[in-house]
Amino acid sequence: MSETPPNTLQYRFDGPEDAPVLILGPSLGTTWHMWDRQVPELSRRWRVLRFDLPGHGGAPAHPAGSVAELADRLAATLDELGVQRFGYAGCSIGGAVGIDLALRIPHRIASLALVAASPRFGTADEFRQRGVIVRTNGLDPMARAAPESWFTPGFAAAQPAIVEWAVQMVRTTDPGCYIAACEALAAFDVRADLGRVGVPTLVLVGSDDQLTGPAEARTLVAGIPDARLALVPERRTSRPWSSRRR
Repeated sequence: MSETPPNTLQYRFDGPEDAPVLILGPSLGTTWHMWDRQVPELSRRWRVLRFDLPGHGGAPAHPAGSVAELADRLAATLDELGVQRFGYAGCSIGGAVGIDLALRIPHRIASLALVAASPRFGTADEFRQRGVIVRTNGLDPMARAAPESWFTPGFAAAQPAIVEWAVQMVRTTDPGCYIAACEALAAFDVRADLGRVGVPTLVLVGSDDQLTGPAEARTLVAGIPDARLALVPERRTSRPWSSRRR
């Protein structure tokens, strides 16, 4: 693959070329590989497009300072590929990108799935503090804290190889791009705009999610006119991720 221009995103396709397009958006500190175990099933009926955030997964380190800028880069990537209409599913910051797209280009989105997402992620100070930590100590503190944030204790104990694989994704992220993504999440707040999301929406959340959990999910469902909630119980061995991720 050639060098990704600064205004687009690194991507890959899976599935039949003539199938409808489904875009999968990753969470902070992860790569498109977070969806590896879902793609075989999804690609039976979808042309699945996965993308990496800037500086994640070996993508060029062109930081994006806002969710809107990430959404603009994704839209530019889709324009280059000739993809006009698509389904979208995104986790965490990937979900935020989906909400932004639904607010600005709803005519292009057939359906929206928001996984472990929120109209407002924690507090601005929380994410700015993450940036301070990374500037001072690099990404190792974020990587070491990832298992507690992303996995339930039972899953982490049963799947140590998956936990280590996830930690390494964080360690290989470009620090500047990670900090920029934190700044983007610090500024993201669409609570007042949810009523304008005119796309059929599924809000998916894990019952044990301690970061972006059922309360945030219910806020999304209450605010988005055509939204429904799917609450997922903890599953011990069959999924690469638990429901605790941001």
